[in-house]
Amino acid sequence: MQYLFAFLTGGLICVVGQVLIDKTSLTPARILTGFVIAGLILGALGLYEPLVRFGQEGASIPLSGFGSLMAQGVRDALRRDGALGILTGGVTIAAAGVAAAIFFSVCAALVTKSREK
Repeated sequence: MQYLFAFLTGGLICVVGQVLIDKTSLTPARILTGFVIAGLILGALGLYEPLVRFGQEGASIPLSGFGSLMAQGVRDALRRDGALGILTGGVTIAAAGVAAAIFFSVCAALVTKSREK
């Protein structure tokens, strides 16, 4: 059942993105940025956590989950470090994921051959 809920949650988030691509004039970059901002706002308000409890990885892996993770990091660092946590919390909690993305991107660039379209 856990896999079904994760699939449905992630699929629903993807459907929202696809509808935005098909029905609006927004560019994909703006839609992806909007997902991060929406996750950040929902995470800051505590509304994204119930979605993560229901859909687990289906809600935490998309970009909206990244925004929610940053909000959680700021909240935790604000409690721990005071006002300095506003600047450091989001970066600290997301550092491993960002570092992994950069590392694997460099690895992919080293083993593939780029070409013009």
